Amino acid sequence: MKAWIYIVSNRKDGVLYVGVTSELKYRIESHKTKKYKDAFSARYNLDKLVYYEEYNSIVTARAREKQLKAGNRVKKVRLIVKNNPEWRDLYDKIIE
Repeated sequence: MKAWIYIVSNRKDGVLYVGVTSELKYRIESHKTKKYKDAFSARYNLDKLVYYEEYNSIVTARAREKQLKAGNRVKKVRLIVKNNPEWRDLYDKIIE
């Protein structure tokens, strides 16, 4: 089963949220529609998919999520900038 880790933000150099999911499109739609109104991502308007990685198992993806969450913000920003320098919303890329 496929799984993804992802980072959403509200704007370039804004607040970051790292998550893991087995349904990337659905999960990002949940962020965009603020399905969970009291969630951290809804409170900070984190609705732009700025980074993601695909894995073949949820176990591997969760280990990577843990690694990213344990790292500091600078490392996360470097990862985003290396792969998405303009901090574009990558949502359209995953729904193609």
